[in-house]
Amino acid sequence: MAWTKYQLFLAGLMLVTGSINTLSAKWADNFVAPGCGGSQEHSFQHPFLQAVGMFLGELFCLAAFYLLLCRAAGHPDTSMDPQQPFNPLLFLPPALCDMTATSIMYVGDLLIIMAQIIVSIQMVLEEKFVYKHNVHPLRAVGTEGLFGFVILSLLLVPMYYIPAGSFSGNPRGTLEDALDAFCQVGRQPLIALALLGNISSIAFFNFAGISVTKELSATTRMVLDSLRTIVIWAVSLTLGWEAFHPLQILGFLILLTGTALYNGLHRLLLSRLSRGRPPAEEGEHERLLGGPRTAINDAS
Repeated sequence: MAWTKYQLFLAGLMLVTGSINTLSAKWADNFVAPGCGGSQEHSFQHPFLQAVGMFLGELFCLAAFYLLLCRAAGHPDTSMDPQQPFNPLLFLPPALCDMTATSIMYVGDLLIIMAQIIVSIQMVLEEKFVYKHNVHPLRAVGTEGLFGFVILSLLLVPMYYIPAGSFSGNPRGTLEDALDAFCQVGRQPLIALALLGNISSIAFFNFAGISVTKELSATTRMVLDSLRTIVIWAVSLTLGWEAFHPLQILGFLILLTGTALYNGLHRLLLSRLSRGRPPAEEGEHERLLGGPRTAINDAS
């Protein structure tokens, strides 16, 4: 099935903003700055606070949706798809999946597989609700952002006191230390710039993602999401944020092969091969092998 220009735009927007989102988070993680109370310099590792910022970016989509709604009410000629009434709490489960998966992915690499399982549940739930109730993508993203922002902001309080041992990235050794994060931002303003890039890009990224889910499917969204890994990997290698490993090439080849198979590129290749040789070659082939044969003895 051929993609429309709008679907191609959404795919490109998702790829670009998704790459910016992850790269800005990695940029923030690479900063080293002193924290509160005269503590020594340490890395900026505040996964749950960064997740709160992500949900804040998503929450801006809800404000954008209501602005569009007010504009549509003031201009009757403006077309907005009619929406089915629904309970906003429907988006609480995918918001919880988003909150859990994002926080886990910010903490460590070994937990990414677990996070991807949770993300897959989130994608399926979003696809179901968006299709069933014809929810506007901005409203869907914003509603999830509202739930995630409120819940995770409240959880920052007990996380300040919960010991985390080796999983902790702050001097106090707790699950999250939001005060330490703000102190580091104050002493290294570039961290604020990285967080701003993360917050602003996530709004466009998730809007494009929900739109792809609504226009195509959740599976297509995940395939496109996996492609941005190549962009992030290339930029990270260029900036020296990661070391090169030969197995990464094999992994990306498998990734690209899977993407090509899902998008049906193998069918295009097989259809071209099944057409056979060009007409000139086919004619020549018939003249050599397909014409009436004359016995060698009859040539005389």
